[in-house]
Amino acid sequence: MLPGGDDDDLFRRALADAAPLKRRRPQPAKPAPVGTSAKSKPKETSPARTVAPARARPVAARAIGAGDFADMDRRTADRLRRGKLPIEARLDLHGMYQDAAHTALVQFVTESAAQGRRCVLVITGRGSREGSGVLRARLPEWLNQLPCRPHVLGFTAARPEHGRDGAFYVLLRRKREDRI
Repeated sequence: MLPGGDDDDLFRRALADAAPLKRRRPQPAKPAPVGTSAKSKPKETSPARTVAPARARPVAARAIGAGDFADMDRRTADRLRRGKLPIEARLDLHGMYQDAAHTALVQFVTESAAQGRRCVLVITGRGSREGSGVLRARLPEWLNQLPCRPHVLGFTAARPEHGRDGAFYVLLRRKREDRI
């Protein structure tokens, strides 16, 4: 304790002029209301501030990282993170060179998406003791490149029972039928 003063009082005086940090979460773009009447006045906006509806945004516009679940609901993200989604297929890349592993991953993701699979497990291995695994480090990059990116909704490191740091859960987008 300081002589002649109280710790709590000193703490309050030190933080008297502190202000809370502003949140900087990106706000989702709101699509234009459907069925606007002729009586309602459209808002005046400058062309530079016009935001396209979320549906018009291309799928591969934003790169995703391991544990990035911005495009899915919280319940699905939690189930993926905890390994509670059923694993419908597995790909083991152990012992492969980068070129062969990349080719196998692209083929696996595109075929799994075409077959309507949702959650798949990709096993990369942990790598050597001296450093991190090359395949493990490259997997996020490969999942963000064409032709994989349009099919991938998110991915995260697997739970211990499925390979921990040497494996990833990959959640694929739902296969949508073209409606005519």
